[in-house]
Amino acid sequence: MDQSDSTMWRLQSEWYSPSRLLSSPNEYCFTGDRFIPNRSLMDLDHAYSLLTNRTKQVSNSKFNEEYRRKLEENLTLDSEGRPLRMLVFRGSPKLSGKSVRHIDEMRRDEAEALTINHNTRQPRFRHLPKREVRVLDATRVRDDFYLNIMDWSKKNIIAIALGSDLYLWNSETGKNHKLLQVDGHHDYPASVAWSKDARMVAVGHMRSKIQLWDAETSQIVRSLGGHQRRVGTIAWNGHILTSGSQDKSIINHDVRARNSSSCIRAHTQEVCGLKWSSSGNILASGGNENLIYIWEASKMSSSNFLHQFNEHQAAVKALAWCPYQSDVLASGGGTMDGCIKLWNIQKGTCINSIDTKAQICGLEWNRHHKEILSGHGFSTSEHKNHLCLWRYPCMSKVGELISHSSRVLHLSQSPDGLTVASAGADETLRFWEVFGPAIKQNTRISDLDNLLSLKISPIR
Repeated sequence: MDQSDSTMWRLQSEWYSPSRLLSSPNEYCFTGDRFIPNRSLMDLDHAYSLLTNRTKQVSNSKFNEEYRRKLEENLTLDSEGRPLRMLVFRGSPKLSGKSVRHIDEMRRDEAEALTINHNTRQPRFRHLPKREVRVLDATRVRDDFYLNIMDWSKKNIIAIALGSDLYLWNSETGKNHKLLQVDGHHDYPASVAWSKDARMVAVGHMRSKIQLWDAETSQIVRSLGGHQRRVGTIAWNGHILTSGSQDKSIINHDVRARNSSSCIRAHTQEVCGLKWSSSGNILASGGNENLIYIWEASKMSSSNFLHQFNEHQAAVKALAWCPYQSDVLASGGGTMDGCIKLWNIQKGTCINSIDTKAQICGLEWNRHHKEILSGHGFSTSEHKNHLCLWRYPCMSKVGELISHSSRVLHLSQSPDGLTVASAGADETLRFWEVFGPAIKQNTRISDLDNLLSLKISPIR
């Protein structure tokens, strides 16, 4: 082998073999591929020492300490002074938004800001109106605790029975007209309820019959029977009209078909109040024997009730389902009881009770704020004939509305949930803007919410 062949063989061996025994690697100046480094250009001993020696810094006499410090800062810290992280997406430095890689820090900052705002924000207590906004004459309204003769429809029309007549009053136009007049002896409307679509109004009579009226045409649609005595309370649930009577029975009428009804008996005295839950699957009934029954719609035909509550000491007429907790029912007792009780229907327990020291004739929940309004009648104290507003769930009193000179018999609220109408035995119908103003929705969008909706995305 001549001298040139020997030299080439040695060079090829150096390229393809990890061996460094042939000669010093610095003897050759082949740069190799730009992606695959040439071992002959590496000081492997020095590199191995740098990787394995964790306690002793290996210095190079060619670089002074100041150069080494600058180099370390440039290699290990980013432009913001944070530890450099490899393979992390960075947005354009021209953007004013925060980097995606700081999403957790943004979440923490936003949570802290919300906490600070919540702690520093002063509580805003609404002021009760000093007076009603409107007063209408309600001559010949019957002073009878056991009647339910006023209801406010979704189309902003109030139906109210005055004596033997039933009137419809449009709260937008201020106009009214007589829907019906009962001509029978000792007969008059004893209960009134609008259908959900406000097209029909149901009227229960003193002489046990029930009539369905078309509010637009003022024509009677159908008459329903089944009861033997006065029908003092009625409630709609879709196409089902439920009625309670002095004959102690509850009847579900399917208004889509004739003679389609089912009767249940559990109360031992007159049924004073009926109220369906917003979901339509639970019915609450109150009786003159001081009992409340809770019924499941699917099991009512068997007369098997879900719960029986017996903690009231007087007749239970006032019933109202909580609009923001569907399993909470409010009930109010008569003169000898005077208590507002809150019930958990799922557990069958009383979760709160407050003694108002007055007969409770009606209850209305505030849909905009966590409050409930009560209308009161007879009392042995100075609390009679008042309307009282209570804060839920602590049931602390917000204030009182004092204008009626006789007991407040009926309560009903407007479709927007801001105004309450009260009908009293003083033959007046009063309107109170007690439930407003409505809470404005928070439209603030944070930087975090704008960041590709990552706040609610389960994938990051």
